[in-house]
Amino acid sequence: MTIVTTVETRLTQRAPHAVPFARLPVLTIAAVVGVAQLAASVGRGYWFDEVYMLAIGRHHLDWGSADQPPLTPLLAALMDAIAPGSIVVLRLPAVLATAAAVVVAALVARELGGDRRAQILTAGAQATAVWITLAGHWLTPYTLEPVQWLVLCWLLVRWIRLRDDRILLALGVTAGIAAETKFQVLLLAAVLLATVLVCGPRELLRRPLLWAGAGIGALIALPTLVWQAVNGWPQLRMSAVVAAEADVLYGGRPGVAVTLIIFAGVAGTALLFHGLWILLRAGEMRPYRFLAVTFVVLFAVFVAAPGRPYYLGGLYGVIAAAGALGLQRRREAGRRRFRWVAWPGYALSAAAAGWLLFFSATTITATSDEVGETIARTAAAAVQALPPEAREHTALMGESYIIAAYLDGYSTQYDLPQAHSTNRGYGWFPPPPEDDTAVLFVGGSPDALRPYFADVRMVADGGENASVWSCTGRQEPWAQLWPRLRTLSVG
Repeated sequence: MTIVTTVETRLTQRAPHAVPFARLPVLTIAAVVGVAQLAASVGRGYWFDEVYMLAIGRHHLDWGSADQPPLTPLLAALMDAIAPGSIVVLRLPAVLATAAAVVVAALVARELGGDRRAQILTAGAQATAVWITLAGHWLTPYTLEPVQWLVLCWLLVRWIRLRDDRILLALGVTAGIAAETKFQVLLLAAVLLATVLVCGPRELLRRPLLWAGAGIGALIALPTLVWQAVNGWPQLRMSAVVAAEADVLYGGRPGVAVTLIIFAGVAGTALLFHGLWILLRAGEMRPYRFLAVTFVVLFAVFVAAPGRPYYLGGLYGVIAAAGALGLQRRREAGRRRFRWVAWPGYALSAAAAGWLLFFSATTITATSDEVGETIARTAAAAVQALPPEAREHTALMGESYIIAAYLDGYSTQYDLPQAHSTNRGYGWFPPPPEDDTAVLFVGGSPDALRPYFADVRMVADGGENASVWSCTGRQEPWAQLWPRLRTLSVG
């Protein structure tokens, strides 16, 4: 306890003397990231999760949806209103968030006492992280989340240095905004509180403005939490869905465990391990030890659940900052062994990031766009083939939220009606009008609908995802059918 008090006193005494911010190199790295991510957005189609955000924003904007808080769909709606159909404009918030994360990561290093080189190393690690590079230009919640987590941790570290309780109010505002983006921040907040209680600085928990900030954050998050409560907390069921998908998509818990680490990137992974070691072992880092414990606890939770490989993306820069500070301490102590490794390592990390961004823009997004356009084009042909009187009473329905989102995303291009689906968020949107007694079902298999329609037959063979089925003679009202057909699982 005496050691903790002594360290905290030293930190408090030197609080006014912040390390200079490496403004030019850090902002240059952030600018390069922003320009590269923006370039990756030009001339490419929608990623399926971002077209989902766009569809919600265009047609179903509310205080929440089954699997997403409202902030990202709101941003999608705003960007689409500014420049309808422009993918580049749609993605601007994501690109800005990705570039800003580079700056905030460097600011974390600065608050920890990192010099110019440490800040540059941290910024470089954040800029070349795997998932950040792949997804940094997609307007999705998981692209906006990392910068929010980084800001939260930066504010905590800054409070430890300055002991200015006004920072805690900003902390609450940031947490509230993050909760309107993704609910994982609630888990982050809970783990941070627990690790501060165990590791310190416990003084933080005795500050009234911390709890005032928590109240502000709760008020900001309240609308989407109320939406969840009114609609039966569908978000709580998503953990089981994500766990089931992890077995198929990521190789189960072993795959998630590996990717949660290597998604930090080449340089980021090296700094991640070194940063954890420094935070857990170095005496001068004791006030910040809770950050390492938080990372380890969340890693264990996301592996056990299991979660998705990008769930720790908002903490890579924080731990990397500690790792960069550890390298700085070695340099200051005159320990030059392996010092030469840093810059070749960063060159490799940058090369890997460049290739990943190229792959994301030319292969991943392009393939997703091709699939989406095929689905929309096939559905449009089936819609136009209907007699006008039948078309007025036929709903367009996607087997999954992905198919429905593509139909909505390309609706203006292919003159499609608003799409429906019983899957994921779409299942909690209003069902088709009662006078829509028929359905054009787009997907692989209409078996879920067969018991409720007199006749089900294929009208267009578009392959596994883009076949179109005509379902006529609805047997029951939509109000009764919809809750039975609703599902969160895809496939």
